[in-house]
Amino acid sequence: MHTTLAECLRQAQANGLARVDAQILLLHSLQRPQHDRAWLLAHDSDTLMPAQAAAWQDALQRRLQGEPVAYITGRKDFFGLTLAVDARVLDPRPDTETLVEWALACLPESVPETRSPSILDLGTGSGAVALALQHARPDASVWAVDASEDALAVARANAARLQLGVQFIASDWLNAVDVQHTGRFDLIVSNPPYVAEGDPHLAALMHEPLQALTSGPDGLDDIRQIIAQAPVYLAPGGWLLLEHGWDQAAPVQALLREAGFEQVQSRRDLGGIERCTGAAMPK
Repeated sequence: MHTTLAECLRQAQANGLARVDAQILLLHSLQRPQHDRAWLLAHDSDTLMPAQAAAWQDALQRRLQGEPVAYITGRKDFFGLTLAVDARVLDPRPDTETLVEWALACLPESVPETRSPSILDLGTGSGAVALALQHARPDASVWAVDASEDALAVARANAARLQLGVQFIASDWLNAVDVQHTGRFDLIVSNPPYVAEGDPHLAALMHEPLQALTSGPDGLDDIRQIIAQAPVYLAPGGWLLLEHGWDQAAPVQALLREAGFEQVQSRRDLGGIERCTGAAMPK
């Protein structure tokens, strides 16, 4: 018995799968572009070939077991770019686009002495934030750091495929960043681990790298380290922007003030949650 596209989507819905996830996975199984969801509607009575049906069942079962759609398809769209992603890096979230938008707003239109704006992305993972910033500001000098060689391999491959000239550094936060070589930065951005160890939500994230998710008993250990290290690496008036958890804006603001930063503030994501907090170095 041949299965139609409409029957595949009904099967996914009966198993509680979100419609958009089911559509993307079905298109992936058919080896069609992920944006071609209108095509599915126009061809809902088409039947799957045996190889396509097998690919669909494999993708469906993987998603029902909690694996992110991006890992199954091997790709994720982020800020207008299509990134290759896998289990070596976090699945980039749409909420992180808030960080990119704020970063672009903080960048000067021009920098004194005719030099390019200088940006550092800490914990780059797939390269999502660094590559989005480089794409939006081709005049900028963008550096990206990660402690994981696996993550850097993914990020470098994305940069090469997208032909974006981000420069990569293997470093545990700022420990191996040589300011004599890079110069001071106009902007440091980071989407660091910020989930508290033992958080019950981690069970739903078991397919993603744990070291990229958790950060001490309150989830703020890495943010504390970044805030402590950043002043040495920021130019006068330079900004530090940090993504964090839904309930961490107030403590992150306090940490920035204690470290001597100015203009401390937060930004909300599309869901209205204070998702990012940042501040500037004194001029």
